[in-house]
Amino acid sequence: QVQLVESGGGLVQPGGSLRLSCAVSGSIFTIYIMTWYRQAPGKHRELVATITNSGATNYADSLKGRFTISGDFAQKTAYLQINSLKLEDTAVYSCNADLRTTRWSGRDQYWGQGTQVTVSS
Repeated sequence: QVQLVESGGGLVQPGGSLRLSCAVSGSIFTIYIMTWYRQAPGKHRELVATITNSGATNYADSLKGRFTISGDFAQKTAYLQINSLKLEDTAVYSCNADLRTTRWSGRDQYWGQGTQVTVSS
C-alpha cells in the first residue's frame, strides 16, 4: 500500500530551524500535490503549505516567510524548511499526498504518521 513517512522533527529552541521530510513509497502512478499540515493538541489541523508537481507553491498567510516547501517528485519526497521557530509552532507536522496509484485510479489523499516538532527554551 501507499505509505508516507515524515521525518526531521525534534526539539529546537526558539529562533532555530528544522527541515522536515516526507517520503512516499508504494505503488504510485503520479503524485499531483503534496501538502504539509500541522496540529497542536486540542487544536484543529492547520494547512501549512502545498506544492504541486509543476512546482507551484502555496502557504498559509500567517506562516508565509518562515516556511518553505519544496519537492522532488521524481524521488517522491517533499520537504518543509522552517526558520525562526516560535513556541506556537509546536505541533505534529503531517504530510498529505494527492496521488493516483495506477492509470485506472482516481486521485486520492494519503497521510503520513506525522513528526513532532517541539519548540522550547
